[in-house]
Amino acid sequence: MKISFIGAGAIAEALLIGLLAHEDVKSKDIAFINKSNQHRLQYLTERYQLPDIAEQKAMLLSADVIILAVKPQVANETLAEWGPKFRRGQQIISVIAGIPTSHIESFFNEEISVIRSMPNTSSTIGMSATAITAGKYASNEDMKRAEKIFQGVGTVVVLEEHLMDAVTGLSGSGPAYFYLMVEGLELAAQKVGLPRNVSRQLILQTLIGASHMLMETEKKPEVLRQEITSEGGTTAAGLQVMKEYKFIEGLEKTIEAATKRSKEMGEAVCMK
Repeated sequence: MKISFIGAGAIAEALLIGLLAHEDVKSKDIAFINKSNQHRLQYLTERYQLPDIAEQKAMLLSADVIILAVKPQVANETLAEWGPKFRRGQQIISVIAGIPTSHIESFFNEEISVIRSMPNTSSTIGMSATAITAGKYASNEDMKRAEKIFQGVGTVVVLEEHLMDAVTGLSGSGPAYFYLMVEGLELAAQKVGLPRNVSRQLILQTLIGASHMLMETEKKPEVLRQEITSEGGTTAAGLQVMKEYKFIEGLEKTIEAATKRSKEMGEAVCMK
């Protein structure tokens, strides 16, 4: 399988690492195109023993899979340049936030398979939560291939396209929400006297333990919460404050705002 990337950012590199973990994908069959940062291309080429940079550009049009990994702001420019050159039989996988498959397809001269995806930055350590959706011409075989690619960097779910903006707001941006929560817990721990290095260790293990409890027990979060909340106890006292500060409502507004922004970004690109 020959795979080319248009764009060479962190997500693209994470997917590269996942791909190279598969025995049927070789570094000699992977290429990158990156318009603005040649130093980045040089780094990837040397780090992962890819073909010469000049050869990589020529490999793009013969690739089986082309992964679009550019920023939304340059999506139209990129698609206008490369879209008409793609051919039937190739598979286009987009990791561009907010851009619908129909917009990508509009730049092609043929009926070409497009799959829209939304991984997150945890791809870099093989722990992404990724959603994918099929475009008009994507076959079941195309979807299976895309699933295999993203399984190399985490877990994958298949959804209808109208849900992809919500995925972007939830899991695409999700790591940042947890990072902010850890920041807040560290500051709070310091105020009650815990050293930062100690609180960091306790917080991270608590997060890991809670996530494994959810996955391995398969209990609903409200059940697990109730099991550790004794009337008049410390957990109840803490949860009461979260309720008073409308913690749940805040999360709802957070996801709604990020989902709305994903839709706006896609609409802005499609209107150009």
